[in-house]
Amino acid sequence: MTVWDRFKHIGLELKAHSPFTLLGAALGIGFMLLFKDISKENALRLFAVFHPLHVVLSAMVTAALFKLHRKASSFLVILAIGYVGSIGIATLSDSLLPYLGQSVLGATIPTHAALHTLDDSDHVHGPDCDHNHKPHLHLGFIEEWYLVTPAALLGVVLAYFRPLTKIPHAGHVLVSTWASASFMLISSPEQMSLGLLLGMFIVLFLAVWLPCCLSDIVFPTLFIREDGAHLGHHGCVLCGKPNPDKTKETGDETQH
Repeated sequence: MTVWDRFKHIGLELKAHSPFTLLGAALGIGFMLLFKDISKENALRLFAVFHPLHVVLSAMVTAALFKLHRKASSFLVILAIGYVGSIGIATLSDSLLPYLGQSVLGATIPTHAALHTLDDSDHVHGPDCDHNHKPHLHLGFIEEWYLVTPAALLGVVLAYFRPLTKIPHAGHVLVSTWASASFMLISSPEQMSLGLLLGMFIVLFLAVWLPCCLSDIVFPTLFIREDGAHLGHHGCVLCGKPNPDKTKETGDETQH
């Protein structure tokens, strides 16, 4: 398979997976409206649930792909790949892109809760705080390392002993959406206009669509062999949807 064929395949897969991601983004907005009145501290707690869960799913898939198709025998190699891959994708999807999107929208407000980790419960919120209240980029693998690191290790261990990759793509997208939405709730203004919600919908779509497809589609495409066989040959590795290339070819053959 040529480089052009790879890009063509990736483009077709991105197109095929965009409708469900749109639905996921809409559910993410519904999630934000449902929890819009919760405190910033509780929004941070929601993030501390969905972000590690996203890391587990990403670590399972990333490590399993390498174990199955790279034939890597060393646990340390699989551990390194699964850890770095899952933390990177989850951080990009759940923190970096939502933060950048909110910054562009002007919706990233300084919040006191985001300046503290969950174990800093004795801190007194008041005017005498010894730090400023600038917009804060909350990175789970740094500030909740005690949750995120074990989550990545769990995903890698599960993949090492049972390397399954057909985890439902729907579940992966929804968990990522809720993690991104929780992050945005941490620093979103209490009053959300229709225009702001529309902007957040676009941010959620991009924050989930690009990283999750990078993890579930683009990454497996790197395992293409010279004979043209690859992980996506019979369909998406996670959701089992038919390969767009193969579906098109089958349709063309039927017409002939």
